[in-house]
Amino acid sequence: MIEINPNQFKGTDSERIEQAIAAVKTQGGGTILISRREDEDGRNFWLLDRAILLDSNMTLVIDNCTLKLSDNCRDNFIRSANCGVGIKDVRKVHDIHVIGIGNALLQGADKPRSTGDSAKPLGIPSYNHGALGGPRSYGTDAGKESERPKGDWRNIGILLAYLERFSVSHLTIRDSHAWAMSHEHCRNGLLSHLRFESTAKKLIDGRIEFFLNQDGIDLRQGCHDIIIENITGHTGDDLIALTTIGGGKTSAGEISSTMVAGTLPTDDDDISHIIIRDILGHSAGHCQTVRFLNSNGTKIHDIVLENVVDDSTSEEGSNVTILIGDKNPAWGGVTPLGDTYGFILNNIHAHGNHCIKIAGSLSDSMISNVINHNPNAKPITYESGMEYTRCLTLTNLHSIGCKDDAPGMTATESF
Repeated sequence: MIEINPNQFKGTDSERIEQAIAAVKTQGGGTILISRREDEDGRNFWLLDRAILLDSNMTLVIDNCTLKLSDNCRDNFIRSANCGVGIKDVRKVHDIHVIGIGNALLQGADKPRSTGDSAKPLGIPSYNHGALGGPRSYGTDAGKESERPKGDWRNIGILLAYLERFSVSHLTIRDSHAWAMSHEHCRNGLLSHLRFESTAKKLIDGRIEFFLNQDGIDLRQGCHDIIIENITGHTGDDLIALTTIGGGKTSAGEISSTMVAGTLPTDDDDISHIIIRDILGHSAGHCQTVRFLNSNGTKIHDIVLENVVDDSTSEEGSNVTILIGDKNPAWGGVTPLGDTYGFILNNIHAHGNHCIKIAGSLSDSMISNVINHNPNAKPITYESGMEYTRCLTLTNLHSIGCKDDAPGMTATESF
């Protein structure tokens, strides 16, 4: 297969990249190699006005350079070409890979038009808690009648849908406009050696502005057979989140959602057969390092999570290192026993307010080798109640410096 460099073409940066993709597509696939930008204006980074659209049999290589969203862009960094505004029938695609070499960076805009998910109103100034009728997220489109006044899936950095065989590796994503990466109905994939550098806020025009919903990696409905490994850094929201929330009503292609493929129920909405390992990082926005959430009849099962070091500090860090479920009715409430099962959690270092919090249900699972560095909390918090757990094997759970009312567990417990 051929390899094409956008430096071979003329036009805006987005036009040059699109010409390279078109040349690769005529050959049935190949590699788009983006290296240091070459142009007479002397700017060495690439400025994107719209998303890079990748189709089947395409590999995007980012070689020691920066791709940055322009202040005119209200779109993703990268999106699978099968989905987008008005695309109601999302076809299946396959074999898409994004590979960084050396210092490969995806960076958000200086002044984004929109940030946050589909529920967050835009505002300037932005507010993190409660002011002006609720949380607001920064966006220069705020107050413009012709633009959507809330965030949506266009704020996601890398957005992939209905994709078979894929990988994203060796990238840094900084100041994402919402989730850095999101996957819908994707399978047989590898996400590895990824670093996130977001804090839920940014200094703009001398004022701290808030970017809400800055997750790192999100797996959504229908994702399975995926490995996530060697993840570092910090995010404004959850570092890694696996969330399948049934009962939605939006169709594919609508911009009123955070899911480009829509939220209508399908017969393949469960998340399963996921390995997550070698994680060193935290949520700078006091959210979760790793979050699992399913509701409304969807299931999460057959999950391995191992070698997690939450490096939170007293100044900033995760509220919960690992959160399973959510009893809040807004997220569907506590899941029935049997909907969240088959978890193996092993080798966990936690520095948050809670180490492992079970706020939904969990059954037929094993948790072992956990060190909780917060002496005021137990290794496991049963927020929804122990009656929502069944057949758990707990081994070597310990809180450092724990008080008498928060003992560590050093022996095997099964119930």
